[in-house]
Amino acid sequence: MEQLKIRNLYTLSETIAAELLEGADYPWEALPHIGAFIVKLGSSLPEEIYEKRGENVWVAKSAKVYPSACINGPAIIDEEAEIRHCAFIRGNAIVGKGAVVGNSTELKNVVLFNKVQVPHYNYVGDSILGYKAHMGAGSITSNVKSDKTLVVVKAGTECYETGLKKFGTMLGDEVEVGCNSVLNPGTVIGRRSNVYPTSCVRGYIPPNSIYKDKENIVTKENQ
Repeated sequence: MEQLKIRNLYTLSETIAAELLEGADYPWEALPHIGAFIVKLGSSLPEEIYEKRGENVWVAKSAKVYPSACINGPAIIDEEAEIRHCAFIRGNAIVGKGAVVGNSTELKNVVLFNKVQVPHYNYVGDSILGYKAHMGAGSITSNVKSDKTLVVVKAGTECYETGLKKFGTMLGDEVEVGCNSVLNPGTVIGRRSNVYPTSCVRGYIPPNSIYKDKENIVTKENQ
């Protein structure tokens, strides 16, 4: 399905990780390579803009990192990003320009495009969040199936084998996820879609949609 491909989900000019994603058709294909990409890219970042803080951690001088935040490498925190109190970045994480990683939010093996907001009690693992995507308070990505089998992306009657045991969510540009929602393994949400609060989402949600529940997904008006 064309809508699942990177070019239909993301604006690559809005991430420092464009080269990583340009080498794949589907975004989840990039997940196993995030860490190595960060190490390679980090060593080439200009020292007048970024400073190295510990092993394989590069932080833009214009970024704001609160003292209680924990950042483990490999990681890149881009310009004007904000890493708030008690945020926990476990490694293999790219935080885009102007992005917000909030209080008690945990990241692991992720790419956050520019202007992404995960500001309150979020868990984001093995996921890619597009430009200006926003996750409401308490919303999380679930990245491992309960039976520990490999994740399959389901889009209508089609199934896409990913070969991955750990795969959270692919959020397209400008997706809004309501508070306390759970995005199950293999969820892909198209650009500019909205998810109602307290939702339990799985599979593919088309762009410009409003997800109310699994039986009630409507197209936005005036699109």
